[in-house]
Amino acid sequence: MAKTILVVDDSPSNRKMVQYTLKSGGYDVVEAEDGQDGLEKAIKQQAHLVVTDQNMPRMDGLTLIKSLRATSGYRSIPILMLTTESSDEMKGRGRAAGATGWMVKPFDPKRLLEIVRKVIG
Repeated sequence: MAKTILVVDDSPSNRKMVQYTLKSGGYDVVEAEDGQDGLEKAIKQQAHLVVTDQNMPRMDGLTLIKSLRATSGYRSIPILMLTTESSDEMKGRGRAAGATGWMVKPFDPKRLLEIVRKVIG
């Protein structure tokens, strides 16, 4: 059975690119349009991995990560930040919130799949 990855990004084109990459790697993908939508979908369906953007309406990525880490089913689930944010300060805030890894957009599809395989197999 394929592992499920929740992709959270307010940009439909970014979501589709990530979804296409992950599906080509054999994963099932659930899409969410912002952090609030992502949190609601995460609670409804357990994911093996969450990939989230940072800058989104309603709820940003760091708030989503903190909210997921406070939920019993997501305390140890890997969460990757996939964002245009690249400052050391922002990466530090991501680690403090509970992010497992950080990738900067635009992303390399092969690299994304390598990281996903490393964290969830």
